[in-house]
Amino acid sequence: MNIFGLDLSLTSTGLSGCDITSVIHTPKKGPERLDFIATEIINVLSTVDKPSVVIEGYSFASRNSQAHSIGELGGVVRVELWKRNIPYVEVAPTARAKFATGKGNASKAEVLSAVSARTGIIWSGSGADDMCDAWILEEMGRTSQGVGRFEWPQINRTALDKVDWSILEACYGR
Repeated sequence: MNIFGLDLSLTSTGLSGCDITSVIHTPKKGPERLDFIATEIINVLSTVDKPSVVIEGYSFASRNSQAHSIGELGGVVRVELWKRNIPYVEVAPTARAKFATGKGNASKAEVLSAVSARTGIIWSGSGADDMCDAWILEEMGRTSQGVGRFEWPQINRTALDKVDWSILEACYGR
């Protein structure tokens, strides 16, 4: 299964899938930045057969001045996925946090700590939280299809119930 996780950000987009976990950084601004990030994502996805994506949904609680720009990035990426018939599933930020930690309102530090404790993966450096979030989204998709890499407590797995996985199920015959 070629499932990728995407944690979209204007400054540090996390991407995880097929043994790749990385961040996309660019000093570009405006539409050029949106195009650069979307193109980088598509370039990675195009290296595998039949990719699918688990993408973090919009954070409706965001109250910063970047909310519109992040919405633009999300729209551009979703259009690029759609144009290439790359199926994607959206996961609410609270579901991602709950899957990682057992609680939906966990902080970034709590998510990093919980994932490291459960998996032994150490997340550090610039964009560590974005890479970790993308990895969690990928793992959620894999777990939903019965091919997760780690065992997750039932309380964490209840986060999967908040997501419509039918698109992945159609891709992988589940």
